[in-house]
Formats: sequence, structure tokens, C-alpha cells
Amino acid sequence: MKLAIEEAWKYQLLTYPNPAVGATVVRNNNVLSVEAHQNAGNPHAEVLALKSAYLSTYPNSDLKDITNSHEIHNYLISNHNNYFLDCDIYVTLEPCNHIGKTPACAFLLERVGIKKVYIGSLDPNAEASGGKQYLEGCNIEVEVDILKKETDKLLYPFFKYQSGHFCLFKIAMREDGTIDGGYITTQDSLNLVHEIRTKIDLMVMGGNTIRTDRPTLDSRYSKEKKSPDILIYSHKKEFDKKIPLFDVLNREVTISDSFKNIKKKNFVMIEGGYQFLKILLNEIDYLMVFISHKKNLKNFFSIDESIFSIEYSYYINEYDEILYLKKINDK
Repeated sequence: MKLAIEEAWKYQLLTYPNPAVGATVVRNNNVLSVEAHQNAGNPHAEVLALKSAYLSTYPNSDLKDITNSHEIHNYLISNHNNYFLDCDIYVTLEPCNHIGKTPACAFLLERVGIKKVYIGSLDPNAEASGGKQYLEGCNIEVEVDILKKETDKLLYPFFKYQSGHFCLFKIAMREDGTIDGGYITTQDSLNLVHEIRTKIDLMVMGGNTIRTDRPTLDSRYSKEKKSPDILIYSHKKEFDKKIPLFDVLNREVTISDSFKNIKKKNFVMIEGGYQFLKILLNEIDYLMVFISHKKNLKNFFSIDESIFSIEYSYYINEYDEILYLKKINDK
């Protein structure tokens, strides 16, 4: 389950409006595969994990070229040849029992003959829940609440999506807490930020930052290339329209000295520095910190643990660490 959790965090926020979910397939205590749901509408974690496990034994199978979720389901159901009879699967979230953009994972697990299913968190979404009961009804052994505290942490943004509003503040810094002087982290981190930008409904920036940095704020390093609408928070409404962000096609740019419209958007990302974070502290749910360890500085920034708790952290590469923090007063 720990491996499934680690894999799922790599895709946190990228699966919007779906939750981040990881899965591990095991046979006789040997790990066959570890996968995660990567994008809404694409195969779920269980499907990818079953596919990877199968390909670990049959690497030249036609399955390797199949990416559509329905087609993967159909292939595995028709060609599993009892491959999974002695396999267990660990899933951070209860397998879905709902046919939507993708088929029901609980049905697939039953049809391929999985031996046992270990579940971290039960699905809070009534429409997709019921996988546990379905599997048990098929005489498949199910065990729940495996590392539940950790798997529940993965679901926090999803709970906020479901409530109608989730606000993320993103900041990049060196390990001593300094944030000045242009790009701080590596291209890997920049790529991830651009991928997240393709998912959000609104991006918020401060007017002083726009005037000083003259950014584009697009998603050119993402696969989808969908650039977000922008809210520039500023008491002064005049901006040089030659600033690149104003030339990006298919986007709406709003200049306002109010944050009242933020809560009308489902997924909002704010980018800025310490002062902007202080101004918007009451508006945000989550803090995403990119930390560069490239220079091995002597001092290390500290987190105000009366305001934020660290939900998870990992290194995206040799130098860049990503921290996800939740406000203490958020449920």
C-alpha cells in the first residue's frame, strides 16, 4: 500500500476532478506492478496495475499497445487465462462500482479472478462506491483501512472539488526560504506546474508581480497546452498590454481589487510570494511548495505548524522537493 500511495502522490491534482489513486499488484509477496490514475477519463489505477502486471510476464502481448480503458478491460477479461488467481491488489481507494467514462474496476477485478483486495479508504462518492460490497458478494476477500490515515490524505483535494471549491497556493523557494532572482527550480518542476495549469478553472496573480516579471502564464510545457484564465489582483487597473499573458489565445483576463469571484470557481491556483500568501491566507485550502536543494544552503526555511501541516513530500528529481501542506483548521 505504501508503494501505491507514493505513486498516487506523483499525480496529485493532475487527475482533477477525480481523486489521486494508486494500486499495487502482488503475487507471493513479490511486487508485479505499481501504477496510479493519471488523468480523468483515462484508465483507473487498478486497470493500469493489472495491465502492467500482465505485461511483466507477457511483454510482447498485444496489450502493450492498448491505452483505452474499455479495450484494456475487454482484453484482460478475454485473455487473463487465470493469471491473477494467486494475485492480491492493494488500492488506495475502494475500486469503483460505477460505469462512467471508464468501466467499473470492481467488475474487472472479479472477472480476472483476483485473489484478495486490500483497500485504503472507502469511496466517499456515493455514485462510485459499493466496490467492496460487490467484491465480497463475488466471494473475493476484501480488507479495508490499510494505511487509512495516509490514503485519506490523498483524498483531501477531491473532497474540496466535490464541495464546489478548492484553492491551491503555489510557491517556489530555495531551501533557505529565499524566493527572489528568477527561476528557482528545474524544468521538471516547471513541467509539473504547467500540467496543473491545464486543470484549473482560474489562476490568480498579484499586479506587482505581473508588472515586474511580465510573464506569459501559459501551459507551453504541458501535453495539453490549455492555458488558464487569469485574475490579476490589483488596485491599479492599468497594465502594459504588451505583457505576454495578454496575448495568449482562448483565455479571459480579469483585473480586480476583490477576491469575491474566486469562490465561484471550482479549482483555483494562486501563484505568488510571501506577501501574497499572507494576504490570501484565509482564501486558500492547500499550499504546494517547490523547494530547490541545488545549492545546499546552510539555513532551512521553517513552516508555521500552527497554520499548516505537511501532508506529504517527495523529490521530483535530484534537486527539487515538493511539499503539500494543508491548513490546520481545514477538515
